[in-house]
Formats: sequence, structure tokens, C-alpha cells
Amino acid sequence: MSAPPAAAVELPEAERAALVRTWRSPGGFWGWFLPVNHAVVGKRFIVTAFVLFLVGGVQALVMRAQLAQPEAGLVDPAAYSMLFTMHGITMMFLFAVPLVEGFIVWLTPMMIGTRDMCFPRLNAFGYWVYLIGAVAIYGYYAVGLAPDAGWFNTVPLASERYSPGHRIDVYTTLITFVEVSALVAAVEIIVTVLRQRAPGMHLGRMPVFVWASLVTAFMILFAMPGVVAGSSMLALDRTVGTRFFDPSAGGDALLWQHLFWWFGHPEVYIIFVPGTAIVSTLIPVFCGRPLFGYTAIVVSLVATGILSFGLWVHHMYATGIPLLAESYFNVASTMIAVPTGVQFFCWIATMWLGRPQLKTPMLFVLGFIVIFLVGGLSGVMVASVPFDLQVHDSYFIVAHLHYVLIGGMVFPAFGAFYYWFPKFAGRLLDERLGRWNFGVMFVGFNLAFFPMHWLGMDGMPRRVYTYPPEMGWGGLNLLVSVGAVVFAVGVLLFVVNAWRSWRGPEDAPDNPWNADTLEWAVSREAAKSYKFAHVPVVDGRHALWSRAERDVQRVVTGLRSDRREVLITSVVDARPRAVVVLPGPTPWPLFTALASTVAFMGVIYTPWSFVAGFFLAFVAIVGWLYPRRPWRDD
Repeated sequence: MSAPPAAAVELPEAERAALVRTWRSPGGFWGWFLPVNHAVVGKRFIVTAFVLFLVGGVQALVMRAQLAQPEAGLVDPAAYSMLFTMHGITMMFLFAVPLVEGFIVWLTPMMIGTRDMCFPRLNAFGYWVYLIGAVAIYGYYAVGLAPDAGWFNTVPLASERYSPGHRIDVYTTLITFVEVSALVAAVEIIVTVLRQRAPGMHLGRMPVFVWASLVTAFMILFAMPGVVAGSSMLALDRTVGTRFFDPSAGGDALLWQHLFWWFGHPEVYIIFVPGTAIVSTLIPVFCGRPLFGYTAIVVSLVATGILSFGLWVHHMYATGIPLLAESYFNVASTMIAVPTGVQFFCWIATMWLGRPQLKTPMLFVLGFIVIFLVGGLSGVMVASVPFDLQVHDSYFIVAHLHYVLIGGMVFPAFGAFYYWFPKFAGRLLDERLGRWNFGVMFVGFNLAFFPMHWLGMDGMPRRVYTYPPEMGWGGLNLLVSVGAVVFAVGVLLFVVNAWRSWRGPEDAPDNPWNADTLEWAVSREAAKSYKFAHVPVVDGRHALWSRAERDVQRVVTGLRSDRREVLITSVVDARPRAVVVLPGPTPWPLFTALASTVAFMGVIYTPWSFVAGFFLAFVAIVGWLYPRRPWRDD
């Protein structure tokens, strides 16, 4: 099942050179600030998010060193609160969702047979906002002014009365700022997927990864405004004296939890849905057969996206809500396991009917299946109100959260790193080191997090920085800390593998896995610039495998090579409708992000900064939209 890439269709040298010149990103130091190409932006999201994952991992190791034995004094309570908060913010806001966005931004245009995202400059703006927000919040952390009320920032702890100073203001401002990046990416993904698919790629032929990208984007679009609204209201409470969350003035402290968890629980599935899509992408390739139950998996993804908005009170059983509401959310929290169960069945059936090759990406897929199954089962347990009331705010919840998030996202992500690294860097990662990478991570993860179930059942509360020896938690906590170190060693093995491979020669063929999706039809040279010389015509769900039986490829020609043109197709059946010219590299997205930074971060100290930021942003947007000659690197 192999086919020549679409980019291999005979192309005159002059036209190829013109395409490279038109679509390539600028070079040099200043050129680093100009690219708008989706491949560059997506890779930057991935690399930045992975670096922050390493930072968050170091924070976790420090916390585990503190908790390895009773009454340890490695960090004091105030430092631990900041450490705990920054770990959660990093993993949930700065790593997981941006990494997902990076994969989607980088891969989706190639998977659907187009040359770039629909709004390239907006795409670049989203990355700059994310990068500036991450740097800013860690800048505050470096000077000891980081948030310290948990990544969930619960009111009334986060109110002015109990948390004076600017720590919580940093949270409310920068979290809102970073979420702008996510909302920008969601709009980009929706429009690109619906209007730029290659001819013939109707909705029933989209790769599962593209379906997941679309579902994730709609989830972001509906979920993120919840935390933005809550953070904005809390910022107003703290800066101008409103009382949205003050019961003594007619407000409601639980309103914060409703707004936050309206975002917070779909957030888990915003992270999880692309992880399952990676699994659905890798299993057919390494089993050598089409995915079993394509329609069932797509329906399951859509159902997961919808149901995820019906169970946010799952986190609020202990707040005294009415029993009728508890019953409803109990049922909703249980129902959402059904679509995931359908996907599990389809994956197992695909492996059963195929001939699995246990390459490193497939090992991480199998690790995901085992780990997420445990997390899913414990999720059904805490969906039950009586059980949840017993383990609420205990280490059982910490175990469940990490089994779901690391199992549902980190293990598929590492499988994706090994699978798409040849497309990312033109090199194959070492297979032997990859197997060690998987084995050490899998063992370390279970050593670190499975004992937390017992600790939670034994009464150990979460968010504590120490505990007395007479509680009897020391032995299991030491085991957890050892497991965390083993898991960290596994991650370090990947870093070593990537570094060694990156320094070696480009040795990967264009399609080393004999994969079926269109990104593998893009040659190594084309991947850096124009992607597709001619727009391919798709005639099956497995685009490259369906081409294997024909000697001649069908392509759409006619796009000019001297400007950035993409084909626009109809929403449902992907019929050609128009050609759109995309803008080229420019510094204005960066300037707009900097102007937005002035508006958002300055509000921590004075409301007038918003006025200044608005004026600067207006100037930047005028420059952004001002017509000019296309960029040339002569």
C-alpha cells in the first residue's frame, strides 16, 4: 500500500523554484520574527509546549522530593503553594492545550491537502500571545510574585481579602491573555477544515485526526469563554470593587466554580480528543489495515465533545448543590464513558484484524490504552456521588487526574513524536532507545501514580505540603517519589534520542511508515515551503492507500506560483469554489501581540494601560492590514 507523493507529479524547475521563493519563510535573525507559515508556527507551538512540559516536570519532582518523607523541610508552605500552582498552570494552560494546537496547526493543512491555514497572520499572532504569556508568568515566578491559589484559583481564597497583593491579579490577567491564543487557533482550525479541504475529501473522507481537530476547535470556542469571563469578573472584583463573588454583597462564591468548571471539564476532553485521534491515526498504519468502525469513531468524537459540556458540576458534588442536580450530573458523568468505550472497541478490532508491528509509536499507543483504561474506570467511580464525597479533594483524585491526562494525552503525544519526527526533522528516531524510553516511562508512571489511589483511600488530602509521620503515609509517598524520578528518566531518554537524531544526517524517506494520510505525500523540501505543487484529488478515506492501485494521480492545477494561493472548497462535499491569496511574512502579528500585552498586563497596576494598549493595537492592526508588495528575500 504505497503511492508516489502528490508533490512528485512532474514540475518544471522554474515553477518549483518560484513556489519555494513564494512560500518559504525569511532567514536570518530578523526573519525569525516574521514567519506566518503554518508549519513554522505549528512547530514553534510544539517545541515551546514541550520545553514548558519539562519545566512543569521539574516542578513536580521538587514537590515529590518535599513529600517523599514526613515533615520534610525542602520548601516552605508559601513556596510550595506557588510551586503547586505553577505546576498546574503550566501543565493545563501552557503545555497540554498549546501542544494539541501545535500538532493541529502543523498537520491539519497537510492532511487536508492545502498549503496553509486560512488566516496565516492571525495564526502567528496566536503563537506570539502564547509565548509572551508564558514568559511573563514565569517572569513573575522568578521574582516571587507567581499565583499561589492553585491552577483552579478557587474563590474566596483568591479574593482580595484572603489573597492581597498582585499574585492573583497575575493569574486573572495572564490566563485570560493566554486563552486568546487558544480562541484564535480555534477559529483558524474551523475555517481551514471546513473550507480548504482537497477536492473529493468530503466530510465522510476526512482523516480521524482532522475530525478531532474540528471537534476540539468547537470545544475551545465554547469552553474558553467560561474561564475568560470568570477571570475577568474576578479581576474586576479585585481592582475596581465589584462583588460578583462576594455573598455579603449579593454575589455568589460558587459562581466562580460554575464558570471555571464549565471550562475545566471540557478542557480535559480538549486535551483527550486529539490524543484519541493520534491513536486512531497510528493503529491503522502499524496494523496494515484500514481503521475498523470509522463512522462509529467519528460519531464518538462528536458525542464526547457535546457530552463534555454536560458534567461540569461533577467537580462540585461537595458544595451542597440540590440532590436532583447531583443525580443529573451523576448520569452525565457516567454517559461520557460510552463514546470512549466505542473507540476502545474499534481500536481493539483493528488490531485484532490486522498484523500489529510493535514499533515505538505503537508501544506508546498500547501504553495509552492500558493507562487510560485505569483512568476511565476511576472516572466512572468518582462520577458516583456517594463515592466522590468520600474521596473528594484526596490523592485518589490526583491519581485519577494524572491517569486521564498523562494516559490520555502525554503517551499518545510521545507516540506522535516518534511517528511524525521524520516529517518534523527529516530523521528517524532511534528505535532501540525508543523502546527503552517507552518502558521506563510506563513503569515510572505507574509507580508514581497508582499508589496515590491507596493514599487517597487512606485519607491523604491533596494540596498539602507535608504530613505527620503517625499518619503512616511515608512508605507510599516515597514509592510515588521514586516513580516520579523513574518517569523523568524516561522523558530524559526521549530528549537524548531527539538530540542525537537531530544532529545526524537527514536519513528518513518521505513516507517511512507507509502511512495513508496526505501529509506523507509532501516531500521533505516541499514541507518547508509550499507543501503541494498541485492540489491533490482525494477518492477515499485512506488517501495514499487508495492511490496505490492507479498509475496516474489526479491533481488540480491552475494555482499561481508567484503568490500564496490556496483553493477554497465547499463545506460538505469539498467541491472547488474559489482561489484565495494569503498574506506573507510580516512583523505586525508580533507588534499586535506586544500591544495586547501592554493592555492586559498593565491592567494589573492601572486601568489606563488598557487605553494605551488599545491605541498601540490599533496602530499595529493598521500596519497588519495595510496593502503592500509581497515580501521577497532577494
